Amino acid sequence: MKRSLVLYPVLAAGLVLAATPFAHAAKKAHTSAQKGADPVIMTHQPGSGLEAEAMRLNSDDLAAAARHHEKPLVLIGSAPLSPDGKNIALFVQVQSASLCGSAGCSTDIYLKRGSSWTKILDSVSGPVSLLHTTHGGMRDIMVDSSDRWIWKNNTYVDTLAATDLPGFKTSIKRHQAEMRKKGHTIPQ
Repeated sequence: MKRSLVLYPVLAAGLVLAATPFAHAAKKAHTSAQKGADPVIMTHQPGSGLEAEAMRLNSDDLAAAARHHEKPLVLIGSAPLSPDGKNIALFVQVQSASLCGSAGCSTDIYLKRGSSWTKILDSVSGPVSLLHTTHGGMRDIMVDSSDRWIWKNNTYVDTLAATDLPGFKTSIKRHQAEMRKKGHTIPQ
């Protein structure tokens, strides 16, 4: 059964979902939607109260881009993270040559808590979709169609486990022992 994303009229700032100007992101988002996820669509919303808030929250990135003489594009989206629709997230992507790398531009996710925004997921790259599964009362987030994030202890945590390479830990321990012999302090 195909489910459609319900657009919520939220917050006086006018949080909205809108179409993305990037065809590749739309294609990946469409693929995620077919797999039981609702894509988060981000757009440029110049002059809106939401853009002003996003720019305030990402002032460090904007300042870094300005040092490179760039005027970044700020893309914004919003969607409810809790099934009851009460916890609205703000998705912000700042695009500029100096801020985006080979993996694309990263997206930060904020949650409104009282009168302020709290960053709950930092710098993920790739299309973002909200799954219909939940943990801790919040919807799971899928990034780039393969990286699932779940709500735990008031933030989102990655479910991908790092690969344990054979001999990797032993190699690190040997290196640390050599460094200690040379008088370097190694944090534990």
